[in-house]
Amino acid sequence: MIPAGAIIASYLVAGVLFILSLGGLSAQKTAKRGNLYGIIGMLLAIGATTLWITGNAEGLNTEALLSDSGTKTAFAAAIGVGALIGGVMAARVGMTSMPELVAILHSFVGLAAVLVGLSMYSNPSVDVAEKGSFVLNIEIYLDVFIGAITFTGSVLAFLKLRGSVSGKPLTLPGRHLINILMVAACVWLAIDFVPSDVNSNWEPLLWMTLIACVIGFHMVAAIGGADMPVVVSMLNSYSGWAAAAAGFMLKNDLLIITGALVGSSGAILSYIMCRAMNRSFISVILGGFGTDGGGGGGSKSQDQGEVQTFDVGEAVEAMREASSIIIVPGYGMAVAQAQHSLSQAVDFLRDKGKEVRFAIHPVAGRLPGHMNVLLAEANVDYNIVLEMEEINDDFPETDLVLVIGANDIVNPDAQEDPASPIAGMPVLEVWKSETTIVMKRSMGTGYAGVQNPLFFKDNTRMLFGDAKAVVDQLLTGLRQE
Repeated sequence: MIPAGAIIASYLVAGVLFILSLGGLSAQKTAKRGNLYGIIGMLLAIGATTLWITGNAEGLNTEALLSDSGTKTAFAAAIGVGALIGGVMAARVGMTSMPELVAILHSFVGLAAVLVGLSMYSNPSVDVAEKGSFVLNIEIYLDVFIGAITFTGSVLAFLKLRGSVSGKPLTLPGRHLINILMVAACVWLAIDFVPSDVNSNWEPLLWMTLIACVIGFHMVAAIGGADMPVVVSMLNSYSGWAAAAAGFMLKNDLLIITGALVGSSGAILSYIMCRAMNRSFISVILGGFGTDGGGGGGSKSQDQGEVQTFDVGEAVEAMREASSIIIVPGYGMAVAQAQHSLSQAVDFLRDKGKEVRFAIHPVAGRLPGHMNVLLAEANVDYNIVLEMEEINDDFPETDLVLVIGANDIVNPDAQEDPASPIAGMPVLEVWKSETTIVMKRSMGTGYAGVQNPLFFKDNTRMLFGDAKAVVDQLLTGLRQE
């Protein structure tokens, strides 16, 4: 038997490791160490919890937990199968699909919260003091409510990011009133549910679960393509608060700590991203700034003139002549998986004495930090990967900018057209450089569905083609002195 103090100490150590993990993940230099802290903390937490619920912890109440060998076997099988599925998913999913993976994993957290909450109401696995069902019912109700919103919202976010459904926002007439009425209905049902005894008043709980599922779906449906990175971060926060509510419900201190860390960090990240996009955090959550997710139409849909193009040879010559180069990666680079070839090209240029840096927009790609992870995967020196606010003032003194698969984050209309759906969104001011080369497959719009006048500016040259194939050709041309 393991002493109860050892289990509690393990939870404390795991909580500290999770905090260190978040601290490490805040910078590329320490991200690997942060991941390691998180892995160790989670293994410690799972091990301690397993010992507790299988009755191997001395002095801890295990009356309603796993006791017979058959149940223990089923528990072990569930853990093993879950770990296997998770490992296979993580190994097989490419970086371009990482946003969808994160979204669907959030849905698992939400669904787990709902199922655990319903199970707890049916048969509490913790001691309920006399007249203590009032507090337990509040915990169950909040757990199921947040979990249901997270579940359906995350499933829809997954489908939007995957392209299975349109990114166009669902803007129903009076949609905000609809949301308010649904939340009011959940509050009214809570008044009926909370004072009742455990396992005696299922109807309001089940009705609330259904309404919360609709709320989650409707909230994400009303948010358009340009704001999807914020949605992923917001759902991450929801999943954390669902876990924290489950921790209170299960009287598990570590789950409370972990959920609070995830919930608060996700909320802070969402706020930072909204500020970077000049969006109101509350408005984004309520679907107030949805744009149509790539279907075209927005600001300036009229013809803006002819574009000027470069072939690979001309682009190579421009790179040879430039002394300072800034590279702006976007989702197109991720789709083409061009980061490794690009890393080689950057190394070659730096060996030739050229100043080469990367400019990263907070919402580049489909996930917070998407570009940073791709570049780290390709072993790009993190010292030359700079955030927007660090590098934006340097564009006027830059000889050449390479935009690789980015669109909305380099759109001048954000500053120049007040009627644009992305008006006010801070963007990378690449058009202020001497020459801008934009690598794209076509003249199609970005995820926000608005045309980009950058393509038509006098100092912009379009270089069409698959990003990886083009970068490979550029690298070959640069090596041919």
